[in-house]
Amino acid sequence: MSSDDGWHGSVVLVLGSATGGTGGHVLSLARGLVAAGCRVLVCGPAANDGHYGFTAAGVDYAPVEIPADPGPQDSGAIRALRRAIAGRDAQVIHAHGLRAAFVVALARTGVPLVVTWHNAVLAKGLRGQAGALVERIVARNAALNLGASEDLVERAVALGARKARLGPVAAPEMRAPKRSRKAVRAEFGLKGDTPLILSVGRLHPQKHYDLLVDASARWRRDLDPAPVVVVAGSGPSYMSLAQRASREHAPFHLLGHRGDVPDLLLGADLAVVTSDWEARQLFAQEALRAGVPLVTTAVGGLPGLVGDAAVLIPPGDLDALDQAVRELLNDPRRRADLAARGPVRAATWPDEKAVVEAVRAAYAEVSAA
Repeated sequence: MSSDDGWHGSVVLVLGSATGGTGGHVLSLARGLVAAGCRVLVCGPAANDGHYGFTAAGVDYAPVEIPADPGPQDSGAIRALRRAIAGRDAQVIHAHGLRAAFVVALARTGVPLVVTWHNAVLAKGLRGQAGALVERIVARNAALNLGASEDLVERAVALGARKARLGPVAAPEMRAPKRSRKAVRAEFGLKGDTPLILSVGRLHPQKHYDLLVDASARWRRDLDPAPVVVVAGSGPSYMSLAQRASREHAPFHLLGHRGDVPDLLLGADLAVVTSDWEARQLFAQEALRAGVPLVTTAVGGLPGLVGDAAVLIPPGDLDALDQAVRELLNDPRRRADLAARGPVRAATWPDEKAVVEAVRAAYAEVSAA
C-alpha cells in the first residue's frame, strides 16, 4: 500500500462500451489508484475487460452491460450495478462518459457521484433531444463534473451542474516500437519515398474519415508517389468507408483494431485527425509524443491540447485537409519543425501519476462533503 497521506478509500469506476481512449484512461486510472492503496472495482460491459485487460492487470472487474442508447433495457444495467457494488462500502462512484453516468444516476446508490465528461452530444433531432436530457440529468446528479475539455465544463455548468471543472486525462505511456520503420512500411508494400499517412480511432461518423477517403483519392490522381493512407480502428462506419474507398479507387486501407500503434507511428510520415469534435484525443497525443507531424481539425479541446505543435484545419473542409497535407509533404523543414515541437508540447501535459493524484483529491473532496 502507498505510504502517502492522500485519499485511500473505496471507489467504483463505471464505463459503458468503449473501444478508444476512454477505456484506456479508465485502465490507467484503475492501475494508479490500486498502486496508491485504494480499493477499486471497475464495472462495465464484459467485452471491455477482454479488450483492455482490467482483470489481467489485477483490477477487480464486474460485468455490467450498459447499452449504447438509453431505454427500458437500462433497468437490467441498474440492477447489475447495484449487485456489483453491494457490500463494497464504496465512498465514491466515478462514471466515465454520459451513458455510464446516466445509469449510475438512475441507480440512486446514495454514493457520491463523480462524472468525467469525455464526449459531447453531437446528434440532432430526437436523438439529440434524448442526449440533452441525459446530459441534464447527469450534470445535476453529480457531486462533481469533470470535463475532459473546457467546452464540456461549460456545457455541464449551463445545464445546472453544482460543481464542474476541467479534469485532465493523460494518454497512457506508449511502449517502444517492436519493429523497424522499414518493416512497418514493408507491411503496406511501400516503395522508395512513398508517404504513409496514419490515423487511429473508432470508425464512427464523428471521426469524418470519409474526408480522408476523398482526399486520398485526390492524392492518387495528382501526386507521384501518391500517399498511402491507413486507419487503425473498428466501428460502425467500416462498411461505408470500405465501399467509398473502393468506389473512388483510393489508396486508403482500414486495418481494424491494432495493438501496435507505436510501430505504425514509427512508419508514418504524417498523422491526421479529421474529427468533427474531440476532447483530448488519444491518437493526437500519441502522434505528438512520437514526433510525427500532425494535421488536425480545430475542434473541442484539440487546439488547446496541441498548441503550435500541429497544423490546425477547419472541420469538414476537404480542401483545407488536402492543402495542409500537400504543403507538409512538399516541405521537409516544416515537417521536421513539427516533429521537434511535438514531444516538447507533450512534456507540458499532465502524466498518468498527476492525473491519479488529481482524481484522488477530487474523491477526498466529494466523500468529505
